[in-house]
Amino acid sequence: MSKVIQKFSSAEKGWMLYDWANSGFSLIVVTAVLPLWLESVGHNINLSTAQTTSWWSYANSFSTLIVAFCSPILGALADFRGWKKPSWFIATVLGIVTTLSLALVPNDGFWLLLFLFLLANIGFSVANIYYDSFLTDITTPNKMPTVSSWGFALGYLGGVIPFILFYLVRGLMTTHQSIILAFILSGLWWALFSIPMLLTVKQRNAIPVPHNPLKQVFRRLANTLKHLAQYPKIVGFLAAYFFYIDGVNTIITEASLFAVSLGIKMTELLTILLFVQLVAFPASIIFGRLTKYFTERFMILVGISIYSIICLLSLFITQAWGFWIMAFLIGSAQGGIQAISRSYFGKIIPQEYSGEFFGFYNIFGKFSAVLGPLVFGGIAALTGSVQLGSGSLLIFFILGGWIFVKYA
Repeated sequence: MSKVIQKFSSAEKGWMLYDWANSGFSLIVVTAVLPLWLESVGHNINLSTAQTTSWWSYANSFSTLIVAFCSPILGALADFRGWKKPSWFIATVLGIVTTLSLALVPNDGFWLLLFLFLLANIGFSVANIYYDSFLTDITTPNKMPTVSSWGFALGYLGGVIPFILFYLVRGLMTTHQSIILAFILSGLWWALFSIPMLLTVKQRNAIPVPHNPLKQVFRRLANTLKHLAQYPKIVGFLAAYFFYIDGVNTIITEASLFAVSLGIKMTELLTILLFVQLVAFPASIIFGRLTKYFTERFMILVGISIYSIICLLSLFITQAWGFWIMAFLIGSAQGGIQAISRSYFGKIIPQEYSGEFFGFYNIFGKFSAVLGPLVFGGIAALTGSVQLGSGSLLIFFILGGWIFVKYA
């Protein structure tokens, strides 16, 4: 692996390592630790499990909506010369500091935990807008699929390593001490491996800073929206991306519920979660390499096809071994479809307006996290079958694939 990495420039390697840096926050804080800890802390102040779950969902939704509405403005501001790097840095520092601050909250500080998570998640999401848009600055169009894929691949590996460290050490301390360790480990990991990006990545594509930057941004955004017809390929891609990435995100977020319906216990579920991450690491790289032999369009359609098969399989899975197969397929396509989508979009947008356009890309990605869970939950509630709820997501991949082939 080291020989392969040596082929990348220092800026490309620094950029890729940022995915390695912040993935610990996604896996440890957001997925594995904070939701369970919030439930325990909520009980300490007489909140029911249903109430803590609701507030956790509200915090996720509210932070997502804030980022979604602000992302085009923030992205457009970062297109001005010399503004993108400081913008990324401020968002990253916000995420790191608030993640570390979670460790200082007592075991009855439910509302403070929720507030700090809200800020941390906003910092994480906003920093990723700039991180994605830097792809057009640090590499050439023909290398974008490879670099983007390696970023996702290293992200999966970078999330697993601190998670394993936490998992191995947590048995040697009390529950609260292990929670403190998880937050500190996530924050320090994020901070340490953000340094290469800070030192090596520079903004190459930019526009001059006007006299009134904010006023100019709103004019630009209005002009872009007014003349979207001039970018039919971009519009077509974003519409397709909205549907198929909604299916991808919903499967990721609802997989645990599906596993529980099969009777899979928490210990095995954590093992499966690690398995998905480890499969996704080489699979993301393979997706990137295959773009040298097939087109990026073809590989995106391969990803959509794999997820369509996952939806169909979910209708018939009734035992744990079937979920392992489903997990393998998720890992094989999850990073690849996201990485190639990012690089494909990076190629078709105006390079000097990458921040603005990746802001729109972020909006479609964020709002797509709303419709899928509603369909999944609604079908599952109406039919009493989680399998049918999962199978219903096939419509998102059919729609996304059709729009992509026809308009993107």
